[in-house]
Amino acid sequence: MADENKPEEEQMSPEEQALADEWAAALDEAGADTSQDDIDAMLAESGADDTQRMPMEEFNQSGGGQPPASGDNPNLDVILDIPVTISMEVGNTDITIRNLLHLNQGSVVELDRLAGEPLDVMVNGTLIAHGEVVVVNEKFGIRLTDVISPSERIKKLK
Repeated sequence: MADENKPEEEQMSPEEQALADEWAAALDEAGADTSQDDIDAMLAESGADDTQRMPMEEFNQSGGGQPPASGDNPNLDVILDIPVTISMEVGNTDITIRNLLHLNQGSVVELDRLAGEPLDVMVNGTLIAHGEVVVVNEKFGIRLTDVISPSERIKKLK
């Protein structure tokens, strides 16, 4: 609550008054003998008196000193070192739990892909490319045959 006897420039905003009330309640709880002048002095020390806070929308738009990223040309430098899981999917199928429990060594599971069809290359469960299996130095690898454009991949992440 604003003090009617104080000049206009010394009256507190509702946010400052709420903070002052919190301080007063905390000090009362601690058993300290304080006055409004003590609370005003604590607020001044903490910088709450004159601090102008930037609204969140303006902070996000300014980007913290960096130019804002557009949808077509985002700044990916901040995420380049984050590890992701890449997997190749040969195919899939749906089976019942009964059939799943009957699987054992030598069982054959029919997939939804034809032989020779490209594999799906997934990153954290998101399709990013298609490819074919190759053997390099006696190890399996995949040759990418069709890669989804970077802008399309970013749209899928949103």
